[in-house]
Amino acid sequence: MSDESPNQLGTPTPEELREQVERTHDGLARTVGAPAPEGDLAAQAKEKAAVVREQAAAVREQAAEKAAAASDQLREKTEQAAQAVKDRTPEAVREKTAQAAAQVREKTEQAAQAVRDRTPEAVREKTAQAAAQVREKTGQAQRYAADRTPDPLLEKADRAATAARANRVPLLAGGALLVAFLLIRRSRGRNR
Repeated sequence: MSDESPNQLGTPTPEELREQVERTHDGLARTVGAPAPEGDLAAQAKEKAAVVREQAAAVREQAAEKAAAASDQLREKTEQAAQAVKDRTPEAVREKTAQAAAQVREKTEQAAQAVRDRTPEAVREKTAQAAAQVREKTGQAQRYAADRTPDPLLEKADRAATAARANRVPLLAGGALLVAFLLIRRSRGRNR
């Protein structure tokens, strides 16, 4: 018996197995196709990168549009709320609020002057030193917090602060009206 003839059980010879593997390999190569040349892979990668950049730019643009719309909507709602409070507050209440605020300012100035007049110079110097230390420690804490806070959160806080600064008058008016409302409510509770 030779090695290349089928044995009694009908198993193929090593040569027949090699031919069968080569035929299978050739069939798979035709099915899958030849590998792309190096230049094609680089071009495909550049195309994919360009598509990803375009998608990222579109997402950024949509996010910016949504942020602007949200900011506009917040500003509009704040103005509406301030106007609603102003519209619902009688003129007499607004006048009393203004009078109360003026009285509070006057009393605060008088108290501050009395404290300054009665405080010895040494105590004022120590107070000034303590205030300087507090300012320094506050600055350090702010820098530490800024270093540890994620950028997206800092950006949101900055946008909120900018919106608050841009709408300072309606916010202050709303706060003053709230204080007036609370003072009126408190005085009504005492009168009962």
